[in-house]
Amino acid sequence: MTPLAERLQAIRAGIPPGVTLIAVSKTQPAEAIREAYAAGQRDFGENYAQEWRGKAEDLADLADLRWHFIGGLQTNKVKYLAGKVAYVHTVDRLELAQELSRRFAGKGAVARVFLEVNVGGETSKEGCAPEEVPALARAVSSLPAIEVVGLMCIPPPSEDPRPHFRRLRALRDELGVRELSMGMSADWKVAIEEGATFVRIGTAIFGARPKR
Repeated sequence: MTPLAERLQAIRAGIPPGVTLIAVSKTQPAEAIREAYAAGQRDFGENYAQEWRGKAEDLADLADLRWHFIGGLQTNKVKYLAGKVAYVHTVDRLELAQELSRRFAGKGAVARVFLEVNVGGETSKEGCAPEEVPALARAVSSLPAIEVVGLMCIPPPSEDPRPHFRRLRALRDELGVRELSMGMSADWKVAIEEGATFVRIGTAIFGARPKR
């Protein structure tokens, strides 16, 4: 067993049924994704549309690989994702949702999305404010070819993530959606304790990211 496969196995051992592990493969080469796939991993997360496109082409032979787009997304890049990614985790404005709706409808597909919430109120981060979530959810849900499946957040790195995870869970419960995309390499165990159904883990699986 390779070191990557060993790390992956160790993380899987701590993930309960009903929680999806997303291996965050941004900046990792396609060969590393193949290695994780060979070890049984199927869900992979990418942050950059251009980078993802190249990997998706290189790995097109892996038919049951599921792509998750987890980075900030510009409307002019949506066309690349339409009908090709399983989930988009970073919808934070109606304009983006409208473009996802239009592009996915054009492919005869449905965009399954998470609304990204800026739980810490950080000016440096994307995401809608918590108080804006209900209105955004209603507006997005009214669009064709798009489904709001849950909420996503990245807590401030210098703070205890637990209160932020709890706030996202409370918002999720108010909306009546099912999924919570929260928790990364440093805090995924806490996220699962607080109700995460998708965790996004990169460094703990692949090791330090190569420099771009």
